[in-house]
Amino acid sequence: MKSVLADRLFHLKENGTTVRRECFAGLTTFVTMAYILAVNPAILGAAGMDRGAVFTASALAACAATLLMALLSNYPFALAPGMGLNAYFAYTVVIKQGYSWQMALAAVFLEGLLFIVLSVTSVREAIFNSIPRPLKLGVTWGIGLFILFIGLQNSKLIVADPSTMLSVYPFREAIASGEIRSVGLGAVLAFAGILLTAILTIRRVKGALLLGILAVWGAAILCQLTGLYVPNAELGMASVLPDFSAGLAVPSLAPTFMQMDFTGLFTLNFLTVVLSFLFVDVFDTLGGIIGMSSQGHMLDENGRLPRIRGALLSDAVGTSVGAVLGTSTTTTFAESAAGIAAGGRTGLTSVVTALMFLLSLFLSPLFLAVPGFATAPALVIVGLSMLGSLRALDPADWRESLPAYLTMVAMPFCYSISEGIAVGTISYVAVHLFTGAESRKKVSPVLAVLALVFLLKYIFL
Repeated sequence: MKSVLADRLFHLKENGTTVRRECFAGLTTFVTMAYILAVNPAILGAAGMDRGAVFTASALAACAATLLMALLSNYPFALAPGMGLNAYFAYTVVIKQGYSWQMALAAVFLEGLLFIVLSVTSVREAIFNSIPRPLKLGVTWGIGLFILFIGLQNSKLIVADPSTMLSVYPFREAIASGEIRSVGLGAVLAFAGILLTAILTIRRVKGALLLGILAVWGAAILCQLTGLYVPNAELGMASVLPDFSAGLAVPSLAPTFMQMDFTGLFTLNFLTVVLSFLFVDVFDTLGGIIGMSSQGHMLDENGRLPRIRGALLSDAVGTSVGAVLGTSTTTTFAESAAGIAAGGRTGLTSVVTALMFLLSLFLSPLFLAVPGFATAPALVIVGLSMLGSLRALDPADWRESLPAYLTMVAMPFCYSISEGIAVGTISYVAVHLFTGAESRKKVSPVLAVLALVFLLKYIFL
């Protein structure tokens, strides 16, 4: 009976999926992005916001926006307060520019309203449909590399290096200093998890990504209980054991709920902040949706995404709702690709993810105990899987391949999906405008305007 109802609501058979597969996918998506419930309060807390309230606001905003995505679009995309945007909120708008966090919340709220207008009037849909196939492929590959890079960072296999910017984790030095029992062990477990997840994926084991995460976390728990793993807060290696000492109480939302301050509404500087939030949110969302829908084979024969308006509206409403609750911009998460790779194809995946965010309010110690090095294998495998269509473009045709490749490499190198889209769009328009009359015909008016907007953004914002 439940399966019949789910099929009616989400068209499971039509999309070639099952209730069990969708539930696995929803759990996988949640586990790979649950880190935001720990990271977002820490970042916004630096701006003076109450961390407990931000945790509650983040979970509720993610739940509401992801549920909207399921109901309005029937896609397996999950939403939550976005990384990058939360750092811009705290470190640039509040700490650097001197706005109060209440005014920053007001800017996010207004950005969400503008976002809703763009979604309802089909402006964003027109932007999505104007992006040519090479750029859509480049976005997919770029997000894959971006997710892969994040996974390697979380695994600690790749670390910062003052000489070369990045390097492999220095195991020899770690053994000498004793760091091997914290960061080093995490890196070892993450690498083992990558191999395990790859083997499970190759053998077509259902839920391979989630099983890989749970296996690494379980091994980490055993290591901590036996003394092999030693938490070290200074190195960012927390305990992997759930801490229920505070019980199951949900942190109060009162310190951040409805705390928006609109006193700076009519100043030019405040307007710039609003537009900056809007710009990054719009193109991060478009980039994420393009990449994930391509990965899940959700685009139609014309490269367009059916029901995109519902997906965009969910994102827009989620942003304003999140600001009311007390958190930074809510956006579609690239980590949704993990759930799609696990078989998620419909909104039922999003419903499961939304329910997990709601449940996290009461079981926050359990979910927050999953370390970054345990979710890293899933991100690495998903990132690699998104590079599978690299042969789709002819590398000898530079007019098509160059913008796609620039889009791909700009995302991880700039640590931003929207920057990758900007670089790709500008290069696509420039290459096609100056390589013959036939090439110029491929540049639509919308795409030309987008390229101009990106250029102006780099000059003035």
